[in-house]
Amino acid sequence: MSETPHGALERLAEHGRRGFPHLLAARRRTETDLADVQRRLGGIPLDDGASVVLMGSWGRRERTSGSDDDFLVLVEGEERDARPRVDDLDRVLGHGTAKPGTRGTFGAQVFVGPLVRHIGLDDDSNRNLTRRMLLVLESLPVVGTEAYRDAFTRVIDGYVTGHAKDFRPPRFLLNDLIRYWRTICVDFAGKAREEERKWGLRNAKLRLNRKLLFAGGLVPVLLCHEHRADHQRSFLVDQLQAPPTDRLAHAFLRFDAADPGVRALGAYDRWIGMLDDPDRRAHLTGLTRRDAADDPAFRDVRRVAKEFEQGLLALLFETRLGPLVREFGVF
Repeated sequence: MSETPHGALERLAEHGRRGFPHLLAARRRTETDLADVQRRLGGIPLDDGASVVLMGSWGRRERTSGSDDDFLVLVEGEERDARPRVDDLDRVLGHGTAKPGTRGTFGAQVFVGPLVRHIGLDDDSNRNLTRRMLLVLESLPVVGTEAYRDAFTRVIDGYVTGHAKDFRPPRFLLNDLIRYWRTICVDFAGKAREEERKWGLRNAKLRLNRKLLFAGGLVPVLLCHEHRADHQRSFLVDQLQAPPTDRLAHAFLRFDAADPGVRALGAYDRWIGMLDDPDRRAHLTGLTRRDAADDPAFRDVRRVAKEFEQGLLALLFETRLGPLVREFGVF
């Protein structure tokens, strides 16, 4: 079986009767939209070492009709005057209903030096952690592909160089990944305290999109136990450049768990179909915590999320990954 996860979603789809029509349609939409954005940004001023990077549904290759434009201008080195500036992108990204989030994480220039230097301790803010982990877990370059690749590799270097050990998962990266997942969960509760609106959609995304992101990062990190320390960087770069659905599909196939894989990603596929329905998405966005308890649409989300979770648990605890999860993922 191929070592690379790229294209694994299509291979896993062949094991089920229904396939993954919504995921594959969202992947095609992402490719089409990416080509359009690249064309429209073709003449943008671009300094050496700079790239424009898309995240969120772009990076997961699962864009739907309601997807946002979560982007960063990523610049090598330390803070300085660099192009493109965020204002240079306004005509293409971050405008209208597709503007990036309101908390300042996206739609900004980010310099790779501080992003890597401040791993851990007080200077590693929630925002810095989020940007770094999303760069690793769900990012896609629009322009400046070589600079993006260099930045991506440097972030991986920050976790493995001087820390990795032969045939052991890199604990530095593993612990930060787990920290990020727990931060997402805590931040969800914090946002719910601030604003009841959007509770339904945020909760659904936590159960599905965010869990996919975490599991899609956890598996490649654990698989580093098969490699010497000096090969783990290149292994992680290759693995993490694939969409998270490909990473998980590859693991399900590799560990002879095609049936739970079809069930898990089939459930996730149904969720992507829900997200692509404007009426259903709007309904979930308007649900408060109190309303969601008895809401038929939210009950559907819970059922889909439970099926997805059960498939992930089968992969992580009922295959040859199980001993690694118990040894490195618990304590």
